[in-house]
Amino acid sequence: MPTGGWLGVGNDSTYVKTRCFETFPFPDADTGLTDAQRERIGELAAAIDAHRKRVLAEHEALTLTGLYNVLEKLRAGEPLTPKERAIHEKGLVSVLKTLHDELDEAVFAAYGWSDLAAVLVGRPGATTPLKAKPPEQAEAEEELLARIVALNARRSAEEAQGTIRWLRPAYQSPAGATGVQAAVELAVEADATPATTAPLAWPKTLREQIATVRMLLTPTPQPVERLAARFAQKPAKALSAVLAALADLGLAVETEAGWRAG
Repeated sequence: MPTGGWLGVGNDSTYVKTRCFETFPFPDADTGLTDAQRERIGELAAAIDAHRKRVLAEHEALTLTGLYNVLEKLRAGEPLTPKERAIHEKGLVSVLKTLHDELDEAVFAAYGWSDLAAVLVGRPGATTPLKAKPPEQAEAEEELLARIVALNARRSAEEAQGTIRWLRPAYQSPAGATGVQAAVELAVEADATPATTAPLAWPKTLREQIATVRMLLTPTPQPVERLAARFAQKPAKALSAVLAALADLGLAVETEAGWRAG
């Protein structure tokens, strides 16, 4: 699916916020996030913002691109050109690097993934691709991606039940998050014993997939193949992933005869 686009006369790249930001699983109580960690992350983010604004205001020739290009070379241990050394000195890029490393460590801790921080924090390649990465770095990045996807699936399953972890509740959900729960309950009541004749379309979003699969589960176990056959596309692989997410939440149980409602 597309996650970016182009905007304006200069065709500036943009991201689709509904897919890249609004669905991103930020750390929360379910990952072990504490108030102290939340405050620490905020302080470090503010320090980075203040540092960048200060050096850019003091040195008109500096740019964010220049600062971060030098930062990547520092992480890679590559020698700096005379121009890059000037940027490093005026922009205090070593200070910027330290702040970013501390922020990365704090975010990893907020997710409960400090084991990955030991491998990934301070490594080059976070903002630019590398031709060859050390095996341990590539493996850790793959594990990080897998954990983020799994957390996203669990959050989507929660939302299908009406539990939404708003990033900024006061702005995003001032009246509370009850609409999703009500919609799911009505759908379950209306389709508690689904017909087996008309094939269904596999939903496009993960939230809709979870809600639909949950409706199809019954107290009697059903094989994955039978559940997949309810859809025109017969999405057995995608269906299995949704069932696994529901199982993590106790909403589905796998038995020798197949899957049943939890």
